Amino acid sequence: MITAHFSGEKISSPSSEAFSLYEKSRFGEKKDGKIEYSLAEALFLVAEKKMKVIANTKEVDSHTLMKKAKKHDKRIETKLASFSDLRKKGYIVKSALKFGADFRVYDRGIKPSEDHAKWILYAVREHDSLSWGEFAAKNRIAHSTRKNLLLAIVDEEGDVSYYEVSWTKP
Repeated sequence: MITAHFSGEKISSPSSEAFSLYEKSRFGEKKDGKIEYSLAEALFLVAEKKMKVIANTKEVDSHTLMKKAKKHDKRIETKLASFSDLRKKGYIVKSALKFGADFRVYDRGIKPSEDHAKWILYAVREHDSLSWGEFAAKNRIAHSTRKNLLLAIVDEEGDVSYYEVSWTKP
């Protein structure tokens, strides 16, 4: 089990277990001699009983960790539903903040250092609305980065449906 530390907005671990999981499954990012995790990664690993998180010398339970995460990201529950679903299906999921999206998703068997992500993903609740302009902007970003747009629609039970959007030439 990985022991990670929560400080400010960052969750990280210098442990050999963290580096081992990174090499095997690409959880986290290598930074300054440790592995740094996104909120979604940490929440997922805690739920899967692969990580415990320490803040101020005390272990943080999953409920408290979620409360802390919501302070930094009001959409974390929606994002976590799609992140967890895709990781359980064997996809590598990484942040896509620099693309203005929620996640980059790599096809099964592809590691981030080996090739580019196939999709950029936006996670939304089924009752949320999305204007045609917002939809077009998201699709244009995906197209300009040579990725397909993947919309993750999360229902009230936390189940996720995916819609892939790609450009075609008539």
